[in-house]
Order: sequence, then structure tokens, then C-alpha cells
Amino acid sequence: MDRQISYGQYRFIDNLLFGIILVVSEAVIISASGKWFPGQLYTVSASAAVVAIVMMRWGTWSAVHAALAGIVYVGIQGGTSEQLVIYIIGNEFALIAMLLIKTLGKDRIRGNVLLVIGYALTVQLLMQTGRGIVAVIMGAGIGAILNFITMDALSELFTILIVFTASRLDGIFEDQRSYLLGLQKQNQNGENENG
Repeated sequence: MDRQISYGQYRFIDNLLFGIILVVSEAVIISASGKWFPGQLYTVSASAAVVAIVMMRWGTWSAVHAALAGIVYVGIQGGTSEQLVIYIIGNEFALIAMLLIKTLGKDRIRGNVLLVIGYALTVQLLMQTGRGIVAVIMGAGIGAILNFITMDALSELFTILIVFTASRLDGIFEDQRSYLLGLQKQNQNGENENG
């Protein structure tokens, strides 16, 4: 019996898997850094990379992953409810990168190394800046914006490397509707040639 899943089911499963990747990678990174590098001023996170990839695949569905990244980070660190608000809302600033996608197009970004790097860096910087802006609104000094960017500077390189690698893998850094339609067309062409 040839059972196929619907597009909605595929989207749900795909987003769930990326959510699991985000939670596991953040838990491992945060736990490892706390154990092996306690007291370090710098942090590393995979959250912007996952959000950037999901945004390329599913667009605004990445908002769920941006919020989840904040929840996981603050939860594992044992942060306050104020920090939770800062990270959840601040991470959502990443969705401003949708303007870049709308302007340039997903295929053009995916096909150009410099655009991939620029896109990844944009998502990371938007998340960091967003956290800083929310912190300022909640009463922190204006320097909070720079603190969020500099404290998480290693994540910029990490995000670029992950997103660049994903852009080189077939089907990973692509709009999934277009990708699935392309696969369907390939399968139909193959059946027509064989039939």
C-alpha cells in the first residue's frame, strides 16, 4: 500500500524535527559551555541558524522556532521571566529578514555564496539586536544592544557556517513547496519515460 502524507502533515513533521534539532543542540551547547567553559563572557548558539533555515523552508513558521529558542535558552540557564520576555520577543526580530527574502528571492539567495552569508548574518544580528531593544524597552541601558551583539559574537560565525553548509545540501535550504513540486515533476517525468 502506497501511503502518502499530506502537505500539511509534511510541514508539521518537518517543523517538529527542526524544533527537536534546535532544542537538542541548544541543550548540548549550553550544558557543555557551562561545564567546560564556566564564566566565559561569550556564548555560542545554533538558534539563529535553525531559524534561518526554517525561514528559507517555511517562511513565517520560523517564528515558532525563534520563540522556542528563547524558551530553551532561558529555561536551561534558569533565567527570570523578564529574560524570557527579552529572548522570546527579541528573537522574533529575525522575521524582519523575510523582507530580504521577499526582495531578493529564495533561489537567488540560495544560489549566491555572499547572499547566503549575508542572509545568515542578518538573521543572527536581528535576533541579537531585537533582544537588546526589548531589554532597553524593559529598562536596561542603551548599551544592552551592543552587549547582546558582542556577547554572542561567536554565534555569528557559527550561524554562517551552519547556514552555508545547509545551502550546499540538496533540499535543505530551499522553499519546501517549490522543492516538493520539483520532486513530483521529476517523478512524473521518470514515470512517463519508463511507461
